[in-house]
Amino acid sequence: MKAANPLRRAIALAALAWVAMPTQAQNTFKIGELNSYKAQPAFLEPYKKGMELAIEEINAAGGVMGKKFELITRDDNANPGDAVRVAEELISREKIDVLTGTFLSNTGLAVADFAKQKKAFFLAGEPLTDKLTWQGGNAYTFRLRPGTYMQAAMLVPEAVKLKKKRWAVVYPNYEYGQSAAAAFKTLLKAAQPDVEFVAEQAPPLGRLDAGSVVQALADAKPDAIYNVLFGADLSKFVREGNTRGLFQGREVVSMLTGEPEYLDPLKDETPNGWIVTGYPWNNHNTREHNAFLQAYQAKFKDYPRLGSVVGYAMIKSVAAGVAKAQSADSEKLRVAFRGLQVDTPFGKITYRAEDHQSTMGAFVGRTKNEGGKGVMVDARYLDGAQYQPPAAEVKKSRNAD
Repeated sequence: MKAANPLRRAIALAALAWVAMPTQAQNTFKIGELNSYKAQPAFLEPYKKGMELAIEEINAAGGVMGKKFELITRDDNANPGDAVRVAEELISREKIDVLTGTFLSNTGLAVADFAKQKKAFFLAGEPLTDKLTWQGGNAYTFRLRPGTYMQAAMLVPEAVKLKKKRWAVVYPNYEYGQSAAAAFKTLLKAAQPDVEFVAEQAPPLGRLDAGSVVQALADAKPDAIYNVLFGADLSKFVREGNTRGLFQGREVVSMLTGEPEYLDPLKDETPNGWIVTGYPWNNHNTREHNAFLQAYQAKFKDYPRLGSVVGYAMIKSVAAGVAKAQSADSEKLRVAFRGLQVDTPFGKITYRAEDHQSTMGAFVGRTKNEGGKGVMVDARYLDGAQYQPPAAEVKKSRNAD
């Protein structure tokens, strides 16, 4: 028998290798994730670690349907246009199976609209604007974190207990800030009809002129302040407010400030007694959270931030959705996510069929300057399912469906 022609053999082997490549690719589920890593590192660096821990745990357990998960991340430059471009690249060039991510509300809305047009499943982990699941909601977009309405609804009962009539409001002038301010004002007015909003400051995100904002609030002589600034803007606001005595004798209710990624930079400037939403990572003693905390600290030699929990729970949600759908196909995933239950460090959550919003809750407590470090005390976890509007009300707002 004659030996095979070396050239023919090489061609045959190359053909076999080419045929094998798609099979190898089919052994993984690709999660494409885009976010504002350079613009918002305080939240998103821990968030990325949370995703990595979840991927590691899922793959160590054998993956889903015998396939491992692969995470592909991209930066969206905190820009809606760039976010859409990156989402398109992840789908067309990287051939991802599931689209996830975004941090800023305006980028989240842009990607949600892209997902609607492309009929591509999109799980938003972080954007908080209510438009993402209500007015701008669509069949392909789901969200993990409690939005601005839910967090405002958690804070308003505490605000009412203060029995303050004259309120000032300060927020970053973009989608999240506008949504957070509007929700609080509407809910507080409904609960306390005699309330007055005597001042409103809305500086551009990342460009806070702290001196003028603090002075304008002080000049209005409010009894209490509602703040939704975060990140570097929050630090500037607190520093200038402390210097000018804005917070002396005034109650402050503040969304997000109790998250360690925003408390930590305040250090010894942390104000005492603000009522906040946040994450007391070292004082939440449940089986689910303790398991997450132990695994996170073992892997990263650091404590988790709220971003860590969000990233971790988002990837776990994708895995649970794929397992339920027995597929990463967008049409099957969007059906599977309606009513999907997921185990998270905060306990079991459900993605509501009505608005695709998860029932993940938030902690409400107070800030404390403890030895020159900001911490959250007297905190309790509030189940998000108890702070969502009725299904009938949601249905009216979801015109996109």
